[in-house]
Amino acid sequence: MKRSEFLKKCVVLTAGSLIAGQSMARQITGPAVPGAVEPVAAGKLDGLSGLSGQADAATAAETVTILYTNDTHARLDPFPDNAVEYAGLGGISRRATLVKKIRRGSPHTLLLDAGDVFQGTPWFNVFGGEKDLKLMSQMGYDAICLGNHEFDNGLDGFADVAPAADFPILCANYRVDGTPMAPFVEPFIVREVAGLRFGIFGLGIRLDGVVRPELYGDVEYLDPVRWARGMAESLRGYHRCDYIICLSHLGYHYDDERIDDRKLASQTNGIDLVIGGHTHTFMDQPEAIRTPDGNSTLVTQAGHSGINLGRVDLQFDEFGRISQTLAHQYTIGARDHVAG
Repeated sequence: MKRSEFLKKCVVLTAGSLIAGQSMARQITGPAVPGAVEPVAAGKLDGLSGLSGQADAATAAETVTILYTNDTHARLDPFPDNAVEYAGLGGISRRATLVKKIRRGSPHTLLLDAGDVFQGTPWFNVFGGEKDLKLMSQMGYDAICLGNHEFDNGLDGFADVAPAADFPILCANYRVDGTPMAPFVEPFIVREVAGLRFGIFGLGIRLDGVVRPELYGDVEYLDPVRWARGMAESLRGYHRCDYIICLSHLGYHYDDERIDDRKLASQTNGIDLVIGGHTHTFMDQPEAIRTPDGNSTLVTQAGHSGINLGRVDLQFDEFGRISQTLAHQYTIGARDHVAG
């Protein structure tokens, strides 16, 4: 199936099933197998790397909600009602309303984005991404990662608007020292939510061949697998994190040797969740991929243009361990209703 046909099919399915706020949830049956992926849904996720056991019993019966977007591409307004695809869907104001409603029912919430906030509409052409970052700050994003389109106005253009972001911009595998990006890009953050420590780091795509050299200047791309392994080890060990999230702009899957989220997960231990971007992949469910140590990492993505808002709910037992993981995708449209 061609990529355009796949995306069209996915968004039609998602809009038809989830526009009223319903969740597509299935119980996982059977363990993950090496190199393969499985849909993840409401139910126990046996074999996931889970928590490190450092959370205390005070976190009993808590639920932490992770909301996410990717590749919003300056789509601040909904698609026009006469658009060939995605008519009437999306819009950052609707997303903000949806996030607000979800937070009322789930106060322990993280809101994340996997990159390519910039480029795609006249909002970017006129304001260079500043409006996007301001509105995302008002919405209460906790962190985003760098996408390749964040380089579209060059390093100085990025530095001009980056102060509008009232949240960290993450990328562990770009060396930005000595560039205009340096004051605004961090490799990782640690957030404490419901008594649990969440380590969040970013990974960026290889810039050569994707971004013109004069736009990324002296920013150096580093091996994402090596840096993901280092981040996971550091966040688990030194920073005592209970749950690790990778915000990745590598892309969900390629048939060639290029590193993608599936390959990354299959080669790295210790990451619980990869929230991806770049390939604009609509996923009804996250997928569980077997890691080298026999555990599993969830990989997910939420399409593009702010059409979908992804949601993962982590439910904890009385020992502070994950007992259940629920996955939802909301399609943002005129008939939004939010469950929970």
